[in-house]
Amino acid sequence: MKQNLLGIDIGGTKCAVIYGIDTDGVLEIADKVKFATTGVDETVARILSEVKAMASLHGLDAANTKAVGISCGGPLDSRRGIVQSPPNLPGWDDVPIVRLVEEATGIPAALQNDANACALAEWKYGAGRGSRNMVFLTFGTGMGAGLVLDGKLYAGTNDNAGEAGHIRLSDFGPVGYGKAGSFEGFASGGGIAQLAQSAVKEQLMMGRKVAWCPDGDLSSITAKTVAEAAAAGDALAIEVYKTSATYLGKALSILIDILNPEVIAIGSIFVRAEELIRPFMQAVIDREALPAAAAVCQVKPAELGEQIGDFASLSIAASC
Repeated sequence: MKQNLLGIDIGGTKCAVIYGIDTDGVLEIADKVKFATTGVDETVARILSEVKAMASLHGLDAANTKAVGISCGGPLDSRRGIVQSPPNLPGWDDVPIVRLVEEATGIPAALQNDANACALAEWKYGAGRGSRNMVFLTFGTGMGAGLVLDGKLYAGTNDNAGEAGHIRLSDFGPVGYGKAGSFEGFASGGGIAQLAQSAVKEQLMMGRKVAWCPDGDLSSITAKTVAEAAAAGDALAIEVYKTSATYLGKALSILIDILNPEVIAIGSIFVRAEELIRPFMQAVIDREALPAAAAVCQVKPAELGEQIGDFASLSIAASC
């Protein structure tokens, strides 16, 4: 069975309108147009213009298209379809994007925050296929999360469910999500960089050189820098990743015990550095999580990679 789907991906620097075709659970990107995010009025007008043009070009209407899915950073109100002043979208104050899209196209529309949309994408088309209970974690610049519980996206009372990155795992530690010692602080690109900067600074203060920071410029250190050094066998870099992976394991153990998922799909840094992270992470899960819950949970790298943004908005439409 084929389903036509339309997607709108709203980002801080760029937007996209996507046409996808779902054939028995296999999603094909049939067309896509990208454009820059500018002023709020101009960008909203461009979104409406491009989605109308896409529908017209491919003969899409309410009779042959399931829905338009809209993915956008929060905060937002998914029930009312309103974008509510996301930090990366200045001026987007209570924009009724769902109503505007429905009026422009005549096709039903739905809105979700980007982490929830990515969770839907991995659940329907990626690492979570076939599961009923899945947790998705971004593990990129930050630690975004989305929950699929009992076969449905769980957004919570006011779209704040799944904000696992905000959980404090330690009284002290790198800052993420505005909180020292948070899950995001320990397990994100920014957090790994902070851990590495502290470790290198300690070495430099003792008069020791660090090969992967030869000029002592701590601001140049990134998670990628550390991963490359660790993959080459550098003991200090490995120790940094061990710390991050250990706290990842602690957070996953909490999620496993509370939610009892079948799959935890983790993106970005975990995909690229799984061999480095998994042994330390798994050791903590084996020690901390309830054995019966851990036994039925697979921790897997996310599968959609660079396509996830396109799949995310289309997955909202497919789930309507």
